[in-house]
Amino acid sequence: MKTLNIIFMGTPEFSVPSLHALAAQDDFKISLVVTQPDRPKGRGKKLSFSPVKQAALKLGLDVFQPESINSPESLERLAALTPDYFVVVAFGQILSQKILDIPKIFPINIHGSLLPKYRGASPIQAAVMNMDEQTGITTMVMAKGMDTGDILLTASTPLNPEETAPKLHDRLSVMGGDLIVETLRQCRKNTLIPIPQDPSKATYVPMLEKSDGRIDWTKPGKNIVAHINAMTPWPGTYTHLNNIRLKIFKAIPLDHGPSLDPGVIFQCDNTGIHVATGENAIVILELMGASGKRMSADAFLRGHKIDLPARFEMV
Repeated sequence: MKTLNIIFMGTPEFSVPSLHALAAQDDFKISLVVTQPDRPKGRGKKLSFSPVKQAALKLGLDVFQPESINSPESLERLAALTPDYFVVVAFGQILSQKILDIPKIFPINIHGSLLPKYRGASPIQAAVMNMDEQTGITTMVMAKGMDTGDILLTASTPLNPEETAPKLHDRLSVMGGDLIVETLRQCRKNTLIPIPQDPSKATYVPMLEKSDGRIDWTKPGKNIVAHINAMTPWPGTYTHLNNIRLKIFKAIPLDHGPSLDPGVIFQCDNTGIHVATGENAIVILELMGASGKRMSADAFLRGHKIDLPARFEMV
């Protein structure tokens, strides 16, 4: 059986399980791993390898880190390898049509949603924030538009109300590795027919910004908790009390609450900080204040007494 020649493109931790899954197949050959250039990281601004580069080096694979994947030099290097497939997972650069045309069969992308829902940069956070009952992974033939290519395979998974973006991220990344192997195997058997997406069902989720973390206390409590679960760790949810910014990491919704204005803190005890919302209430369990240290609400209250009545600012 002919060995499939694959060029892999990816950068963050989400991409690593797919790289490992492909590398574990005896009849697949990863001829090159393409990832973003080393970037300064941390207080010392020391150059840091991407998670994909770290994994590729441990696997003994060749690594290519172009500033632009669409440069003539990149085009020449990729084309010279005559790959059967590209496998692209959160690479971080947009591929030109000339680059997409290089693989003999398909350039394939692994996307963290059930397309055409949640095209774009933040599908995992969107699924958690919108309290979807299910989400999943899609493999698709890459096209020039944003996640618009024909669908190859999908795999779905249920979400629960306590789901956080990091937990879903980890589950979907492993699912992506399993799905790309199955996709390539079915492509090899000619049993897979790409299916065009229905553009009328498409939704788009842009890259997150810091301002997306601001808590809107007028929303129902369950929606606020879903927002916290979706935005942790990045960009993080926040609010203000007495002009001090507080970052909220964990909370639970209550199915009841007093008839108070949204944002009013009506109880502080060893279970947490109880806050009225647009519908019912929530209890904040973990947060961070000016100290820069994440702590339980109980520990926070021991050092930062909140005099009631108090209210989180609505800005």
